[in-house]
Amino acid sequence: MADLPFTLDQLRILRAIVSEGSFKKAADSLYVTQPAVSLQIQNLEKQLEVSLFDRGGRKAQLTEAGHLLLSYCDRILSQCHEACRALDDLHNLKGGSLIVGASQTTGTYLMPRMIGLFRQKYPEVAVQLQVHSTRRTGWSVANGQIDLAIIGGELPPELNDLLQVVPYASDELALVLPVKHPLARLAELTKEDLYRLGFVCLDAQSTTRKMVDQLLARSGLDVQRLRIEMELNSLEAIKNAVQAGLGAAFVPVVSIERELAAGTIHRPVVADLQVRRQLKLITHPARYSSRASAAFRQDVLPVFASADSPLRQAKPSQPQPLQA
Repeated sequence: MADLPFTLDQLRILRAIVSEGSFKKAADSLYVTQPAVSLQIQNLEKQLEVSLFDRGGRKAQLTEAGHLLLSYCDRILSQCHEACRALDDLHNLKGGSLIVGASQTTGTYLMPRMIGLFRQKYPEVAVQLQVHSTRRTGWSVANGQIDLAIIGGELPPELNDLLQVVPYASDELALVLPVKHPLARLAELTKEDLYRLGFVCLDAQSTTRKMVDQLLARSGLDVQRLRIEMELNSLEAIKNAVQAGLGAAFVPVVSIERELAAGTIHRPVVADLQVRRQLKLITHPARYSSRASAAFRQDVLPVFASADSPLRQAKPSQPQPLQA
């Protein structure tokens, strides 16, 4: 076959239609007209001599041939993006870009501090942060859309052998109480004391809530005995509820440093209770690693890593220009 029967623009349009669910929404996302999108797909089908979409329903549904082409489409566009990143890194030695990812808590409270330190060292590098679920973040790293990420949950089994997963830091959950709660006056609480508290927590169907419940159960608490009085949809809402005296909560320590310093919430000592999970650094060992990515791993990640993390074995270097 002398010439390819498709263009990169046609592949981008195909992926946009599938992602957005319709030709019109795809056109809007690509800032082109719907007739232009339809014409490109018609030309693509004509060149391939197959139908890519079943046009019988209201929503754009791929045919078997469409699904097959889409599987290659993602890989082709990912490789093109990677090639552009590598070339940009080659010619733009003092700049470049970095895309980092994180699950919700890490992305909200820890990663911005990391990026701040990185920007102090390398202000010329453009940094983008993507905060999603562990599953989506893992697939983004696998597809080359994210350079590296820090996650707290479990990756899909099919990604464990594809990605490099390194233990990074320990993420501790802390019990917090309203400062005027009667139990806040005690020097130490017992696990039995916790069953007398009213708790504010995330919605029972959320992935984070399920993870927290699993961690509490592994720490020896009977989760079924905890009295849930209010369910909210964000960690910030939970912290505000505790400060307003509406109940106790288990929250990540990294999320309450400011409140503890200001004295707006109370963190009691609970005997024989430590609730921790392992944060992990994930990268794709077979994909191109930019100089900016290498600098982030070398100069920033060890600063925030746990003492037993492999990343702490190498001392962070002095900041250097991203040059050859």
